[in-house]
Amino acid sequence: MKLHPKYCSYFAMLVKALEKVPGDVLEMGTGPNSTFFLHWLCLDQGRQLCSYENSEPYYKIAKVCESPAHKVFFVEDWDEIDIERPWGIALLDHAPAIRRKDDARRLAQYAQCILLHDSQGRARKHYHYEELYPLFRYIYGYGKARPHTLAVSNFVDVRTWANRHLG
Repeated sequence: MKLHPKYCSYFAMLVKALEKVPGDVLEMGTGPNSTFFLHWLCLDQGRQLCSYENSEPYYKIAKVCESPAHKVFFVEDWDEIDIERPWGIALLDHAPAIRRKDDARRLAQYAQCILLHDSQGRARKHYHYEELYPLFRYIYGYGKARPHTLAVSNFVDVRTWANRHLG
């Protein structure tokens, strides 16, 4: 398992979302960074957290966090998971990465805020996040850390998150 600071480049946006947006949290794609971070912050804030993972090693890491307030699920088929319900925040950082736009589309009318990791330059040709733009009222690309993170919402004006406190 590789670890690198770039794997945490969405943290500033995730903190901003946790400050601004109430409600349950969905994590699609787990890891030693996001899962433990979300586990403790959601516990502190009294939020339900649901984590989904399709990689056995990452699932085993995330599973140690499971509690009444944090459910961890292994995924065989991303199309089969039941995510179409209200969420405060959805963090999409799962594999295969090309799926992220499809799952953001599924969540467009359910999640108050969706954070999509890996939204810069060369990644555009792999992730195709621009296909999502017509589906969302508010779009903000956080570019102070690489890889970039895209915040999209139909409910929260994420554009207001662009300030000196993000980085």
